[in-house]
This record gives sequence, C-alpha cells and structure tokens, in this order.
Amino acid sequence: MALAQVNPTVGDLSGNAALIKDYFARAVEGGADIVAFPELAITGYPPEDLLLKPSFVRQNLEIVRDLAKTLKGPAAVIGFVDHDKAGRLYNAAAVVAGGRVRGVYHKEELPNYGVFDEKRYFAEGTGLPLFVIRGVQIGVTVCEDAWIGDGPVQGVARNGAEVVLNINASPYHRDKSFERQVLFRQRARDNKVFFLYVQTVGGQDELVFDGDSLAYAPDGRLLVRGAQFEEELVLVDIELPVKTRRIKRGAEVVQISKTSARKKPLLPERRARRGMDRVEEVYSALQLGTRDYIRKNGFTSVVMGLSGGIDSSLTAVIAADAIGAENVVGVAMPSEISSSESFEDAKELATNLGIQFDVLAIAGIQRAFMDALADPFAGTKPGLAEENLQARIRGTILMALSNKFGHLVLTTGNKSEMATGYSTLYGDMAGGFAVLKDVPKTLVYELSAWRNSYGLAAIPDRVFTKPPSAELRLGQTDQDELPPYDELDPILSAYVEEDRSIREMIALGYDEKTVRKVVEMVDRSEYKRRQAPPGVKITARAFGKDRRLPITNRFRQPVEVPERVTGRRRR
Repeated sequence: MALAQVNPTVGDLSGNAALIKDYFARAVEGGADIVAFPELAITGYPPEDLLLKPSFVRQNLEIVRDLAKTLKGPAAVIGFVDHDKAGRLYNAAAVVAGGRVRGVYHKEELPNYGVFDEKRYFAEGTGLPLFVIRGVQIGVTVCEDAWIGDGPVQGVARNGAEVVLNINASPYHRDKSFERQVLFRQRARDNKVFFLYVQTVGGQDELVFDGDSLAYAPDGRLLVRGAQFEEELVLVDIELPVKTRRIKRGAEVVQISKTSARKKPLLPERRARRGMDRVEEVYSALQLGTRDYIRKNGFTSVVMGLSGGIDSSLTAVIAADAIGAENVVGVAMPSEISSSESFEDAKELATNLGIQFDVLAIAGIQRAFMDALADPFAGTKPGLAEENLQARIRGTILMALSNKFGHLVLTTGNKSEMATGYSTLYGDMAGGFAVLKDVPKTLVYELSAWRNSYGLAAIPDRVFTKPPSAELRLGQTDQDELPPYDELDPILSAYVEEDRSIREMIALGYDEKTVRKVVEMVDRSEYKRRQAPPGVKITARAFGKDRRLPITNRFRQPVEVPERVTGRRRR
C-alpha cells in the first residue's frame, strides 16, 4: 500500500490532479497495489464557500472521472466532492480502478467545531461499503470518522474489513501528533484491523497540515510513519493471514479484483523515524505555513520591519528558512526614541542571516506629521497618539515598499500582544501575514533559542537578555502595560484556549487582580484582532477561525471569587 501525503492547493483543481498523477506514477514504480490520497485532494482543504459554486463542484467531478481513465495499474483512493440527485454535497472518497470509478464512500462524521464548518456544506453519508481489492477486504473512511470510537471504523470492521484506510486533512496543533498515535493504535487494536492513516501536508491560510502518516498492525504495532511537514510517498507491506475475515451478511460489497496480489519481495526495513520534539515541531509548522502562504498566494519575496527585538528577529529567521535569505528584506526604521543597541542588534541579525538590510530613519517624517497636527494637538499632553504615530509611519513605509517591489509584508506581533491589544492598528499590525499570531511571547523565546542552537546562531545574544520594548517612548518596556510574560501567557492559555472563567482561573491559583486585568484587555481587543492579517495556527484554540467573538459585545465575565479555592495552579 502507498500513502501519498501530498501538498494540494485549494482551488487548483488541475494542479492537484497533476500532483496525484505524479505520486501515482511513483507508487506504480514502488510496486503498490493500492494508492491512497488525502481528504479532498482534488479540491484542496478546506475549500469553504467555493463549494457553493456549482461550476467548482462540477469541474471537480470531471477531474475525478478523467483521473479514473488515466491511472492505470493499482487501485487508487482519492478524496473529492460528490453530490447526489437532490443536489446534496458529500465529503467523499472515490475508489478508482480499471479505467473508472468503482465505488464511492461518503464521510459520515462531519466536524463542526474549532476551524471546522463541514455541516455548512456537506450532508452526512449513510453507507459503509467494503471494497475487495486483490482479494483484500478494505474499509475506507474519512478523517473525523476515525475519531469516534463506535463510528465508521468500528462499522466497517464489523462488516468484515481486514484493512481500514482513513484519508485525512487534519489541521495541526501542538501535541496533536501524539494524540493521533494513541488514538489510532487503539483503533487498530480494538477492531483487530490494519489501520492506515494518510494525511495531507502543507499550509492553507491559517491552517497547517503536518503529514506524519501512520500505519498500525492489528496488535497495535506501528508499521510505518511518514515524514512530518514534508511531502512523501509512504510504502508499507500488509501481510494478511491466509484465512480472511467473513463479510457480514447484508454488507455492501464492491468487488474490484478477486485475485490476491502476486507474490513480491518485502519492502526493505524502514528505519524508525524520530519524532520531532515539541519546539522543533512548532518551528516546522511556522516555517511550512509561512512558505506556503507566500508561495500559494503568488509572492516570491517578503519585507518586514527589524526592530532589534525578539519577535522581529524570530520572524526574519523563519522567513529566511522558509523562502531563502535572498528573498527577505529587513528594514530598520529608527526614530529619535530608538536605542543604538536596537539598531546594532537588527543589523547583526541581518548580517548573520544574509538578508537585505535597509535603513530608513523616520525622525524627519515624524516631525512633519507633528507639524501638521500642531493645531489640533495644541494644549494636549504627549501620549498614546504620538507614540502610535511612529508605528503607523513604519507601517506606511513597509506598505510602500510592498507596492513598489511586490513584497508581501510580514507583521511581527505575537499572540500575547494580539490577545491583549498591545499593538497598533495600521502600524505594527499592518501587513499581509502574521507569522507569530498564535505564538505566545514565552514560546517566542523558546523557539528563538532552539533555532539558535540549530546551525548558525543568527539571533544576537543581547536580544534574549534585554527587556522587551516597543520603544515608542523613552525608557518604555512591555511590562509598563502588561503583566510579566511568564504570568500573562498561562492566564491567556487558560482564558483563550481553555475558555476558563475568572472564577476558575482564580481557583487555579492565579492572582485575582492580574486575571481580571487580562480578561478585560482580551475582551475589549476583538475589534483589533478582526483587522489583523491571518497567521499560522499552532495551538488548539487560535484567534481567527478558532475563536471569533462579536465585536459589539457587552457580556462580561462574572467576578465573584469562589468561597473555597480548589485545584492547583497550572504549570
């Protein structure tokens, strides 16, 4: 069996078909009997409201039929969009062989939480066909079907499946790889089947798909594991006993080829693949998500502000790793407030990375703005307006460079800032893609340290040790307005990612005053987040598709402190 973990692009129907043909040819060379492609491989995932366009659905169906005529040799399982006579759409898997579509499975379990909105588009499937390919009884399922213990995997196993194939487009978040391994090992054991999981790979807007395809034996042994965050054709031998499982009376059976596969030599033993550690995994997701957003949207280069701080430094390193240092432009835009150390650190970073480094001082521009605003600002004290003006000048310069040279502007703000509104609309938030949008500040430091230990230490040591600052006024540090990040980030995780109430967070041991301040900042900043560019999702609950509250919203969390504090503080 061949598991083709490929990187399709949403809407590129002909390009995705060409990708399928390419990997099918590789599978033929590898001697595969069956080739499996990911969920909605024809359309890319998720196609969202493209599914409301009849011409899009029609063309996807035409491509499936054309592929069936073209793909000669092994059977292929391909994710696509199907429809019925009533016009209902289905998230489907086509089994093609012998020049035609031999059977179709319609996904039964439609996720409708987090980033998923499948019930908006698809109807639930109702059948669990068995496909007999080379004498082997195979059940085909799609993604969410495998996450339900008494769902379709159990159903096809009871119908007589010896092998259950699950095709996927399962968005990445931290720790999800481990969750899958535990779950799918259990599916194989509980149902006494070979369980094969093929996963897509690549970035799509805010989502990243991590590959990491898996195959388990009925006793729960891991037979093979695909690469993480890379395209790969994963070949695996399935050795079935001579006596097959009985097919349940009344089960729908699609007979594709009766004879068993010819005897062939076993595949060479594959060396056990080392799983990435937690920080490396997140870095890889950010790199892949950034690369694909740039590439799939037709850009070849990026521009970004380099402040000499940890966020812009990490963003620059990720961009250089993603698309090559020769395609990254860093711009230092010092004002009268900027420290010489910040400029030196930005220049050293650019030199270490080998990226283009431009210096465009903004002091004169800022004075011109202040002269223009002299009358309306007369009699007022300098404050937030004057501070944010610097950020907005920088945003305007970056957008001008983008328009002139075709660069995509990368913003550098992190999740801690986005959550609390510690950012400037039309200033540091101005841009096309927010690489660190879902990365809390404490993790920014971890990622930067990991990357510095991996090859060239690109980020200067001083960037790690100096107090983080927006440098919009003299002596400013982030902690003038925000709690220390090691206190802030766990509260944000509890509130944003776990939906904990104020009462629950206080009960967990967090400081009451800090909790209330953080909750208020998060709640009043939704209007800013709605105007932020998309960014790579790496947590289970990210701003954007995952968590979007009304902008006009008067709900406030209850503030009663529990009489009895229970539980332990999160670590």
